[in-house]
Amino acid sequence: MKRIYLILIVLTLQFAQAQTQDLQRAKRLFERTYYSEAIPVYEKILNENRSFEVVKNLADSYYNTNDYANAQRHYRFLISSFPESATTEYYFRYAQTLKASGNYEESNKVMRDYFLSTNNQKAIEKLEKENLVLENISALGNRFDIKNMLINTPNSEFGAVPYKDKLVFSAVISKPYIFEKVYKWNNESYLDLMSVSLKNPKVDSIKKFSIELNTPLHESNAVFTKNGKTVYFTRNNSKDGIRTKNDDKVSVLQIFKAELIDGKWRNITALPFNSDNYSVEHPALSNDEKTLYFASDMPGSVGSFDIYSVAILGSDFGKPKNLGPTINTDKKEQFPFISKDNKLYFSSNGHAGYGFLDVFVSEIKNNEFSTPVNIGLPVNSGYDDFSFVIDSDTKHGYFASNRKGGKGSDDIYEVSEIQPLVVENCMQYISGIITDVDTKLPLENTKVSLQDATKKEIETVVTTADGRFSFSVDCEKSYVVSASKEAYTQDSKFLKLYKERKKINDASMALKSMEAIKKEELVVEQQKKKEELAALELKKKEAAIIAQKVKIEKEIAAKKSIVEAEIKKKEKIEAIIATEKDIVKDKERLLIKTDPIYFDYDLWYIRKESKPILNRVIELMKKYPDMVVEIGSHTDNRGNGKYNLDLSSKRAISTRAYFLNQGIPAKRILAKGYGETVQIIRCEPSDSCTEEQHELNRRSEFVIKNL
Repeated sequence: MKRIYLILIVLTLQFAQAQTQDLQRAKRLFERTYYSEAIPVYEKILNENRSFEVVKNLADSYYNTNDYANAQRHYRFLISSFPESATTEYYFRYAQTLKASGNYEESNKVMRDYFLSTNNQKAIEKLEKENLVLENISALGNRFDIKNMLINTPNSEFGAVPYKDKLVFSAVISKPYIFEKVYKWNNESYLDLMSVSLKNPKVDSIKKFSIELNTPLHESNAVFTKNGKTVYFTRNNSKDGIRTKNDDKVSVLQIFKAELIDGKWRNITALPFNSDNYSVEHPALSNDEKTLYFASDMPGSVGSFDIYSVAILGSDFGKPKNLGPTINTDKKEQFPFISKDNKLYFSSNGHAGYGFLDVFVSEIKNNEFSTPVNIGLPVNSGYDDFSFVIDSDTKHGYFASNRKGGKGSDDIYEVSEIQPLVVENCMQYISGIITDVDTKLPLENTKVSLQDATKKEIETVVTTADGRFSFSVDCEKSYVVSASKEAYTQDSKFLKLYKERKKINDASMALKSMEAIKKEELVVEQQKKKEELAALELKKKEAAIIAQKVKIEKEIAAKKSIVEAEIKKKEKIEAIIATEKDIVKDKERLLIKTDPIYFDYDLWYIRKESKPILNRVIELMKKYPDMVVEIGSHTDNRGNGKYNLDLSSKRAISTRAYFLNQGIPAKRILAKGYGETVQIIRCEPSDSCTEEQHELNRRSEFVIKNL
């Protein structure tokens, strides 16, 4: 048992020792930039050791060998597990890998959240500004046609520049020889300057550009003078073809110069501002060939690599000058190029970009550099896009990228610019035509005012002869457009704009003239009067109809009432007749039947014997208070007719007087003399009747007129 315990202790110590050795080896490889060799060692260690240093170095190794998917995975773990130890650089690198995978929203969120956590408001504002710039660049769409060239292989090709009838570029041979040294950064062969015919650029026609310039180390990024007799290029620090390393055991990059003499490149010399302690790389010449531009991480650089310029003084050089913060950032600026139209193109991951190195351009005027602008899509991507050169006359050029869809590692792309770089914020137009609402004709010189949502005036214009106006405005805002003209009404429109570039928003309006309004008001007033008169006439007609209806209804009611009254009267009369034996019907008349009332001949006074007869009538009248009686007095036809009429009237009046004396109201008793006009017996001639017959005609009748 004791022996087994001792064996376990020995094995544990051996494992720990192996772990320590692996960690030391991995660290040594990493520090010497042998990233490809460091990765498998760190992956082995990671199973047992997930310390900050191990995860960081493994993530950086993947990052530096362009394996962004694995780098993203380890950076994510790094910043989530060691948030206090992870610096801004690692959040930046993680965000870059997210861009490479096309996840721009997440990339922006990572950086924004980090800046919020560190209370870095300036960085947040810068991030938002950069996002707006990229949005405006993206809105241009594809500014270039690009084509992956036939000279590309699964290995690196970049830094293409035309030289006479050839295209010179940097590349590695497809497969290193068994004993050939490899670049342990990425386990590829070292770069050499290659060339291919511009007319027939194919892989099988690629040749080494120059035996004199190529060494077992890196050579890249050549730039030639216009006469083709001088070349500047980048090479590892070396002496007599042997790599030279600094105290950190790193062979930095330097710029060399060579001259073409008798068809061979000779006088290969390192430039005087090279150093063993920092890199100087990627030469570029100004149009007048008096200035050399390059990239370097020399002391005083703003970031890891900056763009510098140095004056060419014959065979000598001036003092290198940093191009300053307009061009350089706290990140990388590399691969400068000066075009014929005096523009500086360079690659950077510090300016507003789509991820990793993007190509930017800055105009050079009076030795001053304008703010760099991302040259846009599809040259730039979420990967490294660099070594951009272009002929500003033909708009044709080359650049390199390690983007997906290539043939592997860095590929050279042929490029043609098809659209100018005009960067604008999202903009729309508000336009329209002001017209007369009645005539439909355009209104010239109408004042049109543009206001923001708070009614603050932004701009005022007047319409042209065709009534048109137009404003250029920002997207995603609200505006009020108002139109006014003397002797016209005013009008306004509210517009809410969204994120659609160069959309034309119609704000056309129609105004009404005051003169037309007055005419319309007059017409309305006249119409109103007509309508009032018509209404009045209608009202009169309606009133007349109603009155007529009422009249008819009244007449109907009256007739009905009369009928009813007649019926009642008839019923009453019949009842009275049935009750009173002295009341009788004589055809259409109703009479009070009495004994004859006699008058003395030729007299009209009531005789004593007639009074009881009259009293009977009076009695009936008092019994029926509504009874109205007419006393009709008649004579025979003997004598004069006028005399007879006068005599009968006096007799009727005399009889009425008696009634009045007996208390019968005057309105109830009527008197009328008929003379000889109404005879019971026709006595024609008068002597044709007997005295008895004449006596029957001399009578008084009591006709009931109303009950």
